[in-house]
Amino acid sequence: MNFSNDKAIYVQIADRLCDEILAQMYEEDGRIPSVREYAVLLEVNANTTVKAYDLLAAEGVIYNKRGLGYFVAKGARDQIQTVRKTEFMKQHLPELARQMKLLGISIDEVDEALRQALDAQP
Repeated sequence: MNFSNDKAIYVQIADRLCDEILAQMYEEDGRIPSVREYAVLLEVNANTTVKAYDLLAAEGVIYNKRGLGYFVAKGARDQIQTVRKTEFMKQHLPELARQMKLLGISIDEVDEALRQALDAQP
């Protein structure tokens, strides 16, 4: 995984795991990779992965069954979607609108480009 400098690595790991939950790689009450497995997969220190798992556990996205590992919490997918939609509407959309205004891009141009981008998604 390539990490960016704009967020802490453990937050990026948590985001990736949330992406995987959204993509339904892990079902509700389904086991996710162990801390060590995920650390090896991402080529990071296990302590960094522990911080990511602790963050997601504190948010109620995953939970730990002692001796068995971590599992996806019930409603985790809906919770992640709700949080991310709110974040998008409050942070990303206003910046998009600002850039559109500065660059003179119409809503119709964005609509067409967005439709093309969505059609190109697998």
